[in-house]
Amino acid sequence: MTTERSARSRWLGLVAISIAVALIIVDSTIVNVAIPAIVGDLDITSTQVQWVQESYTLVFAALLLTLGAIADRVGRRRMLLVGVAIFMGASVLAALAPTGDLLIGARVLQGVGGAMILPTTLSIINATFRGKDRGIAFAIWGSTIGGMAAVGPLLGGWLTTAFSWRWAFGINVPLGALVVVGLLLFVAESRDAERGGIDVLGALLAIVTTGALVFGLIEGRSYGWWTATDDVPSWWTLEVSPIPFAFALTLVAGACFVWWGLRRERSGRSAMLAFSLLRIPSFRNGNVAALIVSLGEFGIILSLPLWLQGVLGYDALQTGTVLLALAIGSFVASGFAGAFGSRLPAVRIVRVGLLAEVVGLVGVAVAIRPDSPWYAIVPGLFVYGFGVGLATAQLTNVVLQDVPVDRSGQGSGTQSTARQVGSALGIAVLGTILFSSVSGILDARLDDRGVPDAARQQIVATVVDSSGTAIAGLEAQDAAAADDARIAFSDGTRAAAFAAAGFVALGFVATLRLSPRRREDEADETSEDVAAR
Repeated sequence: MTTERSARSRWLGLVAISIAVALIIVDSTIVNVAIPAIVGDLDITSTQVQWVQESYTLVFAALLLTLGAIADRVGRRRMLLVGVAIFMGASVLAALAPTGDLLIGARVLQGVGGAMILPTTLSIINATFRGKDRGIAFAIWGSTIGGMAAVGPLLGGWLTTAFSWRWAFGINVPLGALVVVGLLLFVAESRDAERGGIDVLGALLAIVTTGALVFGLIEGRSYGWWTATDDVPSWWTLEVSPIPFAFALTLVAGACFVWWGLRRERSGRSAMLAFSLLRIPSFRNGNVAALIVSLGEFGIILSLPLWLQGVLGYDALQTGTVLLALAIGSFVASGFAGAFGSRLPAVRIVRVGLLAEVVGLVGVAVAIRPDSPWYAIVPGLFVYGFGVGLATAQLTNVVLQDVPVDRSGQGSGTQSTARQVGSALGIAVLGTILFSSVSGILDARLDDRGVPDAARQQIVATVVDSSGTAIAGLEAQDAAAADDARIAFSDGTRAAAFAAAGFVALGFVATLRLSPRRREDEADETSEDVAAR
C-alpha cells in the first residue's frame, strides 16, 4: 500500500511539474497575439514592443545554467517553489502595468522565475523517476512543451478578445497557486548535500556569456550585424553596431568561463558546469543535437501567426484555433510514447519524432499560399506537433539518462541552455529569412509594376516593420500593392518553414551519433523488478 501511495504521489507531483512548465511555455507564446492590444492600450513604441517580447527570453536563457546548478545545492523543490512565486508576482505586476517600461520590468522578473522553473522541473523528474517510468515522465514533460506552445496563442487570443490583454498575464496566478499546492503535497525535496559552495565567478561568467550571445542573436537584425542602423539606442554613438561587441564579449566571457571551471575542477572544487559531464557521450552528443534541433523547432510558431493574421485576415482567436492542431498532435504523441517508450530505445523515438517534424513542416510550407484555407495547413501542423511531442521529451531523456542524480540540476540546466541558445539562433535566422524574403520579393514585384522608388520603399518598410499587419490597411489605398504584399509575405513564410525543416533535418543527422543503448534504464528496471519480488 505504501509503495502504491508513493507511486501515486510521484505521478500527481508530475502533474504539478507539468503545470509549472506550461506556465512558462504559455507565457513565452501568449504575448505574441496580445501585442496589438498592448500597443493600443499603453501606446508603446516599436522598440518597447521588441523588449516586451524579448526581455523575457534574454533573461530566461542567461540564467538557466546558473540557477539549474544552484538548485542542486539549495534544494530542487525549494528552487521550484521560489521560481513559481516570483513568476506569479511578476505576472501580477505585468497585468497591472500602467506603462510600457514597467511592463518590460515585469517581463524581466518573469524571466528570472522561468529560469528557476524549467531546469528544476527536469532535474526533479531525473531524480524521481527510473526505468520505463522515466521515459513516460519525460514524454509528458515534452508533450506539455509542444502542446502549450500552440495553446498559448489560442488562450492569449481568447483572453485578449473576450476580456483584456491583462488577463493574458493574470491567468498565471491561479495556475501558479495550483502548482504550489501540488509541489507541497506530492513532490519530495532533493538536493546534493556533498558539494561545495556556489561558484560565484563561474555563475557571473555564465550569465554574461549566454546573455551577450542571446542579446546579439535577438537584436542583430534590428541593430545591424556590423553597421549600426537607425534602431540602435540613442546613447550608442558609434557607426559600428553593438552586436559585434556583444559577440566579442561572448567569446571572451565564454573562454574565461571554461578556463575558470577547469581550474576549479583540477583543484577539487565544484564548478558551475561539471565539465566531466561532457565526457559522457550521450550527454555531449545529445546537447549538440538538442541545440541544432532547437534551431528549427517552434520556428513556425513565430512566422505562421503573422501570416494567418496579416495575409488571411484572421483575428487572434482564430489564429490560436488553427494552431491548436499542433497541440493536439503533441498530446497524441504522449500516448504513443507511453505505449512504445518501454519497447523502443529513446533515441529511436527521437528520430521518428524529428522525421515527423520535417514532414509536417514541409507539408505546411507547401500549403502556404495567399488564398489558402485554414484546413490546408492543419494536417501538416498536426504531424509537426506529433513529432515535437516525441522528440522534445525523449531527446531530453537521452541527454540526461547517464547523468548522475547529484548532477541532474547542472545537466538539465546545460541542456535547457543549449535549447534556448538554439532557439534564439533559430529566431534570429528564421526571422531574417522571413523578413528579408518579404522585403526582396515585395520590392521586386512593385518594381515590375513600375512603382516609383520612394513609394516602393515606403510600402516595403510599412509591411515589414508592421510584421504584415499593415496589409489590410494597404488594401484601401492600393489593392494591387496589397496583393503583392500578400504574395511576398506568403513566400517569405514558406521560405522560413522550409528553413526550419532544414534545421530539424540537420538535428536528425546529429542524432545518428547517439547510441540506442538504454543501459541505465534497463538496469533501473531490473533492480525495480528484483525489489518488487
